[in-house]
Amino acid sequence: MNQEINSPFRYAGGKFYARKLIINHIPRHDYYVEPFAGGASVFFAKSKVDRNWLNDIDKDLVNCLTIIRDHPNELIGRLKGEVATKERHAYYKNEYKPKTELESAARWFYINRTSYSGIMNIQNCYWGYGEKYSMRPENWPRNILRTSTKLQDVKLTSFDFEKVIDDSPDNSFLFIDPPYFNADQEKFYAYSFENKDHFRLSKILKKHNSRLKFLLTYDDSPEVRELYDWVHAMH
Repeated sequence: MNQEINSPFRYAGGKFYARKLIINHIPRHDYYVEPFAGGASVFFAKSKVDRNWLNDIDKDLVNCLTIIRDHPNELIGRLKGEVATKERHAYYKNEYKPKTELESAARWFYINRTSYSGIMNIQNCYWGYGEKYSMRPENWPRNILRTSTKLQDVKLTSFDFEKVIDDSPDNSFLFIDPPYFNADQEKFYAYSFENKDHFRLSKILKKHNSRLKFLLTYDDSPEVRELYDWVHAMH
């Protein structure tokens, strides 16, 4: 499936609105890698290549993607009849205790689709569904099925980004979208990205710069400019 589709998730800091601009700057490649997939808006909007790898440190997010890829009809069945209400959102957030990977995926999907801006730090996520701008539950099955089709044969992992970059084959193209240097990490994400991680990222990319191609998105700050004074910057 090479058609453009939207990400199945809402995701804080995602690149949905910039996806077409980003794709215009992606060079020809046969192996595509996202070490910080998140909502993976760029992957879903671009054509698939021979090999594709989506990674995210958030194990619940990756589990949901895996269930969508491998068991879409079971997930649809688990969500069948759900309604988008504050009460159901509060139930899934505070009371529901999943016992299986399928149940965990259903919980994550429901909370994501009904939370404000897709914020998935459970401490800070709150009801944010609106009939005019949110995907209605009756459309979730179609969303899940088309996502499952595009995810076929895609490698899904939940590793530290260094392992992903180290293990990417020569001449791979990496779209790298880490949390911004000055972002409010603890508010938006289940896993925070510390200053030392920004330095680790710059170091590992510089190490592999001669064998990998990458496009990196960041906030414009003096710290980032200093960390990446060795790359070509696009504004």
